Amino acid sequence: MKLLYNANIHTLDKSHPQASAILIEGGRIVAVGEKDALEASAHGRVEKQDMGGRTILPGLTDAHLHLQHYGLSLQKVDCETKTKAECLRRVAERAQKAKPGAWILGHGWNQNEWTDDSAFPAAAELDAIAPNNPVYLTAKSLHMGWANTAALQRASITNDTPDPKNGAIQRDDKGRATGILLETAMSLVEKTIPDPSISEIESAIEKAQSILWKMGLTGVHDFDRRDSFMALQHLHAQKKLKLRVNKNIPVESVDHANALGLRTGFGDDWLWIGSVKAFMDGALGPHTAAMFQPYQDEPENRGILNMDGEELFEHCRKAADVGLSMTVHAIGDRANHEVLNAYQQLRAYETEHGLPHLRHRIEHVQVIHPDDAPRFAQLNVIASMQPIHAPSDMYAADRFWGDRSAHAYAWRTQLNHGASLAFGSDAPVESPNPFLGLHAAVTRRRADGSPSAEGWYPEQKLTLAEALSAYTVGAAYAANAEHRLGKLAQGYLADLIVLDEDIFSSDPQTLLTTEAKSTMIHGEWVLES
Repeated sequence: MKLLYNANIHTLDKSHPQASAILIEGGRIVAVGEKDALEASAHGRVEKQDMGGRTILPGLTDAHLHLQHYGLSLQKVDCETKTKAECLRRVAERAQKAKPGAWILGHGWNQNEWTDDSAFPAAAELDAIAPNNPVYLTAKSLHMGWANTAALQRASITNDTPDPKNGAIQRDDKGRATGILLETAMSLVEKTIPDPSISEIESAIEKAQSILWKMGLTGVHDFDRRDSFMALQHLHAQKKLKLRVNKNIPVESVDHANALGLRTGFGDDWLWIGSVKAFMDGALGPHTAAMFQPYQDEPENRGILNMDGEELFEHCRKAADVGLSMTVHAIGDRANHEVLNAYQQLRAYETEHGLPHLRHRIEHVQVIHPDDAPRFAQLNVIASMQPIHAPSDMYAADRFWGDRSAHAYAWRTQLNHGASLAFGSDAPVESPNPFLGLHAAVTRRRADGSPSAEGWYPEQKLTLAEALSAYTVGAAYAANAEHRLGKLAQGYLADLIVLDEDIFSSDPQTLLTTEAKSTMIHGEWVLES
């Protein structure tokens, strides 16, 4: 048995919110309370640890993360820079060290944030600094790629290559491919890049774990595909998986899952099946999020809608028939509207056929038509959102969506209507650090304090308790794990983090530098200082 005492414990258990000691055995919490009472109730040998007054919280969960892509992104050129010139400098530095013909991969550029040039970049700029290598850089949103001429040639992309369904090869005014690939057009280059082996993915995930532990994460909801799942299963079999992973599966696998009779929740406390993931639209940055009205700077562009509510419902029906919940990427107001329409049909279908009303989700929920805002709570649909997107996107949202931004990243609106919130990061789109997400949720400001002391649309701010709940209790509920995760309570899994300071009594600005000093998963310290 382990007894942690002399601690400032926020349990997130409403029946017993505060405590100073916690008793742990066999990977689970035996009791939470005060040292003397817990010590008296313990049996056998007790390993006691004085926590020195530090704060203990339940382990946090990132409810939307791409674990394989995040792990692999740590090996790529970091293209999240303030200027295009700095991005190009970093790529050039990598090119100088690369073998001729080897791929140079990077991630994180966002032309909307460049202070020296906010226009879309071009292949020629990469050609000039990497003449001997194919270069492919994914945008921060992961909905756009920037390729040089060598990469386009390897993908057999010419000026005459037709746009794929739900994607576009950007062209200049003379019809020439610029090197920018939108949405499904990205796959034309990506399929020519050698895939990492399963063992390489395992290694990347294993290395990422230690970074995530320091950020206070003990669990994730993973949205990567087959290779990620295979790597996770192998790590688990070797007892090297030290994160709780709720594994979502892609919509193109729904027929296979239906044929197998795979159900949401299948697995164990470490790795279990979540939902079927579908994409309804694109993203804000590349102007592919599906909107009712055009983008402010493109009067003819309403984004890309991958399917309507009827087509989505057909996928939902196949999933529901075997007990699989659905989760759908929707960013634009029209995309969210169509998903809610499909979910309305799905709820009627579940009732008509005597099926359980499963925990369906919408991922991102970035901008909502006001008429649709109450429908999440009415349909019992989880709003799976990423607070860190708001400060990153606020200037682009104002520029491209205008007044519609008043209904963007609207966490308070959803909470007030009674919807369940689950918070994440969409890493590697953003940092998976949940404390940065907490800062965004309670301040709606960037690290430099912009846009103002009040924050961007401050009426959407949350309290720290509300935001923290979405990274713990809400994330557990979304993963059908609320009886074992998200709280520090009797019978729950012993996943917790230790902080030097109490974030509930600190200035919100300190959240930007907060990190876990120690992290425990299943009753064992995976990070200790």
